[in-house]
Amino acid sequence: MTSDGWTWDPTLYAGSAAYYVTGRVPYPPGLASVLARALPTDGTGRLLDVGCGPGSLTLLLAPLFDSVVGVDADAEMLAVAAGQASDLGVRNVTWRHLRAESLPADLPTPTVVTFAQSFHWTDRPRVAAAVRSMLADGGALVHVHATTHEGDPTSVRMPHPQPPRAEIGALIRRYLGERRRAGRSVRPETYAPRQEETIYRAAGFHGPERHELPERTVTRSAEEVRASVYSLSNAAPHLFGDRFDEFDADLRALVDEETYSERLPVITIDVWR
Repeated sequence: MTSDGWTWDPTLYAGSAAYYVTGRVPYPPGLASVLARALPTDGTGRLLDVGCGPGSLTLLLAPLFDSVVGVDADAEMLAVAAGQASDLGVRNVTWRHLRAESLPADLPTPTVVTFAQSFHWTDRPRVAAAVRSMLADGGALVHVHATTHEGDPTSVRMPHPQPPRAEIGALIRRYLGERRRAGRSVRPETYAPRQEETIYRAAGFHGPERHELPERTVTRSAEEVRASVYSLSNAAPHLFGDRFDEFDADLRALVDEETYSERLPVITIDVWR
């Protein structure tokens, strides 16, 4: 059970891995540049990326370290990550199928530990304490706060139409109900991201040293917008059961432009020591 009362189960992202790489906007290269300046890394350290998914952050940061381990509870995500690494010729990363709650497991001592869109799915106090216990002296924990599946609504003139995100949300609720799905159950409304600073400090971390990357406008194809929907835990393909084809047809009717523009929000990078 996580710290806010939700019980993890392996169907959380079942079927989503195939859509994740297409549906999520890559992290900007500037993120790696910020961390290269902020972290204790000279190309010889070890990185542990917790909840790595398909390796979106893992592979971006891999050149900064001698060795990298990406861990995730979803075997499909790790298979996609391994394929991405092979395609990119990245050879200093290994992938481990385990939950964050299993840390430190038998993993080597990391210089840096990263969380990106993953910490909230864990038993946060337990995992923060485990990471604190396994970090090398002088090491750092990095928490990347980012939204990569969709942009914020904006009145700013855009090169192309914005995706109909409100209508997509309504469509999901029409098929799956009003409460946000999360695996076999629903996500509790009590989750509070701002509790994380208290949790990190209770585990013995100091900080954060905060960095920000600015908003950015991205161009997205209709395929990418549709894939972004299936990359979400609350719209994972298996949730629709035998109505998936029906939902997909309705989604395609909504997302019918060739090209869209979205304004992705600020990325906040917190470094804890």
